[in-house]
Amino acid sequence: MSDTQSGPEIERLIQLLSKLPGLGPRSARRAVLHLVKKKQTLLEPLAVAMADAAEKAVICTTCGNVDTQDPCGICRDPRREPAGLCVVEDVGDLWALERAGAHKGRYHVLGGTLSALDGIGPEDLSIGALIDRAAKPEIREVVLAMNATVDGQTTAHYITDRLGECDVSITRLAHGVPVGGELDYLDDGTLAAAMKSRRPV
Repeated sequence: MSDTQSGPEIERLIQLLSKLPGLGPRSARRAVLHLVKKKQTLLEPLAVAMADAAEKAVICTTCGNVDTQDPCGICRDPRREPAGLCVVEDVGDLWALERAGAHKGRYHVLGGTLSALDGIGPEDLSIGALIDRAAKPEIREVVLAMNATVDGQTTAHYITDRLGECDVSITRLAHGVPVGGELDYLDDGTLAAAMKSRRPV
């Protein structure tokens, strides 16, 4: 007797969805069942949207954000405050801060954190590009919006040392971010409070 209850196309969809964060095999199976039941209103539009995203999504060469244009919408927006540069680990953190409306300047996505255990060094992150951006005369403040993890704080300390050669004020998130917390999982109010109460390093 087969272990599968449906055709190979549906099983492949379940397997792919189960690889997403927060979705295991059982959750993926429930999601696929719901999508198939709502084929015309959910599954087909989702397939089109995913094909469009796969074709048009790009990484911004300026900040590292994900968008459908390069430079991204944030980097191109003339209403952003040019003096503030907020450094985040990943795009999810950038999106979380934008969702909270907590930062009015521009961003720089590192692409992760320093981690000796995982063999991730400064050359594996976009730290060099950050230093180049921070050295530009219009940048007055660099906000280190790192996750409150050991690797996040190690990365923040390293960046602080590297930014010593730049004429910028260095601040970091303060109240509201719990130790061990990750920005993408915090509520908007907590993120906004943390950004407002940032302090010098």
